[in-house]
Amino acid sequence: MSFAASEIRGSIVPMVTPFDRNGGIDLDKLGELIEWQIALGSHGISVTGTTGEPSALSLHERELVMEAAAQAVGGRVPFVPGTGTNNLDETVRLTRAAQRLGADAALVIVPYYNRPSQEGLFRYFSAVASAVELPIVIYNIPGRTAVNMAPDTMARLRDAHANIVGVKESNKDFEHTSRVLHLCGRDFLVYSGIELLCYPMLAIGGAGHVSATANLLPAEVARLYDLVAAGKWEDAIDLHYHLLPLNDALFLETNPGPLKYAMGRAGKLEPNYRLPLCEPSPANRERIDAVLATYGLIEEAA
Repeated sequence: MSFAASEIRGSIVPMVTPFDRNGGIDLDKLGELIEWQIALGSHGISVTGTTGEPSALSLHERELVMEAAAQAVGGRVPFVPGTGTNNLDETVRLTRAAQRLGADAALVIVPYYNRPSQEGLFRYFSAVASAVELPIVIYNIPGRTAVNMAPDTMARLRDAHANIVGVKESNKDFEHTSRVLHLCGRDFLVYSGIELLCYPMLAIGGAGHVSATANLLPAEVARLYDLVAAGKWEDAIDLHYHLLPLNDALFLETNPGPLKYAMGRAGKLEPNYRLPLCEPSPANRERIDAVLATYGLIEEAA
C-alpha cells in the first residue's frame, strides 16, 4: 500500500547502511534490520540519510540500497529515503528513482558545502519538486551543511509547491522550529532530527522524529510518539529522560561512528565503516559501553 503524506508520522527510523568486512554493502543485513524495526513498532523507514553514510556511497549504490529497502518494507509502513546531494542533477536522479520504487516521500537535504543563499535554496528545491510528483520533506541540518534554511524560505516553497510537505529539522534552535510551524502552517509535517528535541517537537505540534537512537531502541523511540498521541504526557516525559543518556552517548563523535559501534556491541551488526568515518576512540568506546550496560544492551561494560 502507499501512504498519504499526512500519514507519515511517528518514529521514522534513519537506518544505518551495513557494510561487510570488505567494505561492500550487506543488503541482507539491511533487510534483516528493517524487519526487526517494523516488528518492534517503528512507524516508518528511511535509508541513505546522514546515519546511512550517503557520502560514502556512489549514486548506483544509493539506488541499490533504496531498492533493497523498498522491497524489505513492502508497503507495510511509510518509506522515506534520503535522496539529496549537493548536486541538483544527482538529487533529481535519486528522487526520481525513489518515486519509481514507490517511496511515500523523499528526504532532500539542504545542499552542503555550496553554502547557497536563501534564493538559491528556493530555486534548488523548486527544481527538485518540479521534477517529481513525490512528496518532498526538506532536510535542514545546518551543522552539516553550513547553511540554515530560513522559515520564510520554507513557507515560500510550501506555497509554491504542493508536494513540499514537511521538514526534518536537525536544528538546535528551537525558536526556529516554532517559526517554521507558524509560517508554514500547523499541518506542515515537522520532524525532529535532534534526539533531545524529539519530545519537545511533539509538544509544539511536530509530526514525529527521525532519531538515530531508534537503530538501537526502536520500540522505545516509537513509544515516545505513541505516548504523546495517546495524551500520556507524563509517561512521555519520563521516557524522554530515560533515553537521554543513550542519546548523548551516540553523539560523542560524529554519527554514525558511535552508533555502529554500539550496534556491534549489542550484536545487531558488524560495525564496519567507510572512510573517513571510523570507530570511536578507545576512551569514548569505554563511555559508550558504560551507557549500554545501564540499558541492558550489553551484559557489562568492557
